Amino acid sequence: MNVTTQNSLISGLAGAVEIAIDQPDAAVTGKSTRGVAVIAHPHPLFGGTMDNKVVQTLARAFVASGWTTLRFNFRGVGASAGTHDEGRGETDDYLAVVAHGLALSGASALALAGFSFGAFVTSQVFSRLQPTRPVAKLVLVGTAASRFAVAPITESAHEQTLVVHGELDDTVPL
Repeated sequence: MNVTTQNSLISGLAGAVEIAIDQPDAAVTGKSTRGVAVIAHPHPLFGGTMDNKVVQTLARAFVASGWTTLRFNFRGVGASAGTHDEGRGETDDYLAVVAHGLALSGASALALAGFSFGAFVTSQVFSRLQPTRPVAKLVLVGTAASRFAVAPITESAHEQTLVVHGELDDTVPL
């Protein structure tokens, strides 16, 4: 994404998970960040990667707002091990990236974001975390609700949730 992007591999349940970490300027100079934002990409069987332009735009927006961001490739994409698992294994890998990001940064605030299939997986991660781990921000872009069983967002989380969907989206109807 930028010259300071750090690429690495972490361990997931199916093997390596490829991640990209971007820090806001404050973090580069040693100041604390607002938290960690983890961002998921569109469907891996249709060309989705962590370098998708919408995913990168989300990362840039979070970085500009003072968040450390982690983008990652789902199973079977780029250097990530494994094969597509219809969202189940991808949810487990997303949770591994969340744990890594929180441990790496020491941040307490967590934001989750995703685009299309990534929004579906993000909803699953939110659902699993919410009972025990507060999520400060939730961003769902082009949520493929007509194609996947998106997890419900609790009413108590509505104020920190942003849902963006194009009125003329030609892939997923409004």
